[in-house]
Amino acid sequence: MSRILIIEDEEAIADLEKDYLELSGFEVEICNNGDEGLQSALSKEFNLIVLDLMLPGIDGFEICKRIREEKNIPIIMVSAKKDDIDKIRGLGLGADDYMTKPFSPSELVARVKAHMARYERLVGSSQRQNDVIEIRGIRIDKTARRVMIDGVEKAFTGKEFDLLTFLAENPNRVYTKEELFREIWDMDSIGDIATVTVHIKKIREKIEFDSAKPQYIETIWGVGYRFKV
Repeated sequence: MSRILIIEDEEAIADLEKDYLELSGFEVEICNNGDEGLQSALSKEFNLIVLDLMLPGIDGFEICKRIREEKNIPIIMVSAKKDDIDKIRGLGLGADDYMTKPFSPSELVARVKAHMARYERLVGSSQRQNDVIEIRGIRIDKTARRVMIDGVEKAFTGKEFDLLTFLAENPNRVYTKEELFREIWDMDSIGDIATVTVHIKKIREKIEFDSAKPQYIETIWGVGYRFKV
């Protein structure tokens, strides 16, 4: 269940917001002063914070600033102050939204849901793992287009990377030079198959301990090449 922290000194408002949010399926904690609110925000795990601007103790501006130094969760700042300068300052300190009192609890719930959905999409995107192939000391990161050989990064041209990746994704299968040329260069291979030979040679120089005795990309004489696992 998603957890929300309300930092609000007006207890009636805080209780009303809590009721509406709980009815929408959220778990809610309330703090009625700035010092307590900041401590809870930094020491506990919440998915979103509803932060009043004018609070006893530390004000909402300072709380927002301190939270942003450590956490990136959504912050909705609320205040009875309607001046644009306060809104600009709050957003500038890292608040995701600014609501002016009075507002309906249903509007708050709608904004909470919208900000949490957006944050979850961003977090999900940033945490999505790269597509990686790992075979006997070779690590091919398809997403970042990087190749590590026994922990050491090697520089590959675009076609070298594509050819190595294709062979590694299809191990123990023999491909002719013509097939590899069509697959990687996407054109008719007539008169150009030497290009494959040159690229295989360059790849071997980068991934093989001894390119004269390849352990990864084997030559199948009279046929083509095979990536051995």
